[in-house]
Amino acid sequence: MSAVTNSVERLRVRVGDALFLKVAGPDGHDNRDRIHLTPGPRWFAPESPIARVHADASMFVGGLRALLLQSLHPLAMAGVAGHSGYRGDPWGRLARTSTFLATTTFATTDDAQAMVDRVRAVHARIRGKAPDGRPYRASDPHLLTWVHVAEADSFLAAHQRYGERPLTPDESDEYVAQSARVARALGAVVVPESVAELREAIDSYRPELEATPADLDTAHFLLREPPLPGPVRLPYGLLAAGAVSLLPPWARDALGVDTRFRRAVGGPAGAAAVRGVRWGMGTSERRRPYPRAGVPATSPG
Repeated sequence: MSAVTNSVERLRVRVGDALFLKVAGPDGHDNRDRIHLTPGPRWFAPESPIARVHADASMFVGGLRALLLQSLHPLAMAGVAGHSGYRGDPWGRLARTSTFLATTTFATTDDAQAMVDRVRAVHARIRGKAPDGRPYRASDPHLLTWVHVAEADSFLAAHQRYGERPLTPDESDEYVAQSARVARALGAVVVPESVAELREAIDSYRPELEATPADLDTAHFLLREPPLPGPVRLPYGLLAAGAVSLLPPWARDALGVDTRFRRAVGGPAGAAAVRGVRWGMGTSERRRPYPRAGVPATSPG
């Protein structure tokens, strides 16, 4: 291997490690080893659609799209603004979310259930009133379903646009059904099981959605004030443009994020950003969910 190749590989490793720790938090390496290397049955098989989607670099775009879409529900946004500290601790919130996704997708069934139980206990304590006076509970099955469908739709849309191995129509339906297994474990009741049902579910929530001041503040924070150093803002801006380009037109209009730049270059910008993330963190083939041989997986029930 040449000196130039060695230098490029060292740079790739440094970039990948920095990205990983930003997303997974300071305990990311220990959590990853526990999640992927602990023997035992899993909720999902290694090559299942949910494992392919959640291991792909397109999740960076899908996660940002999900946050923007979720924010349009006033009661869900009230819970986030009042309890999760998205401005005070955005990276902590990201690390907790990424750890939850990794654990429920790739960890043993015992660890996945323990993670779900911890989140349900947190949800049981989160309640309050929105600015318009309406009460909310984080454990409300209706709100849990909204958060879920916004995430599932966003992760799938990003994967189909930017993913390394897009899913077939049947695999896409399977992804929705597999992600529903996690949503039901968290307390959601009426959960879509196919892409068609996912679209219908999102449409059914539209009468409840509106751009409140908190929503607009969230969009401004995520797109224009990311807590990042100057040199990283350009690649983040490409990711953000890709995420905005995947939002439904009605959501872009409501959030006021449908700029001429994002309409013109959002898709290519998102693709370039995901390629950069993939280069840094490695392809999904090099990040096999179960690198240790002999770790069985169970089908979701």
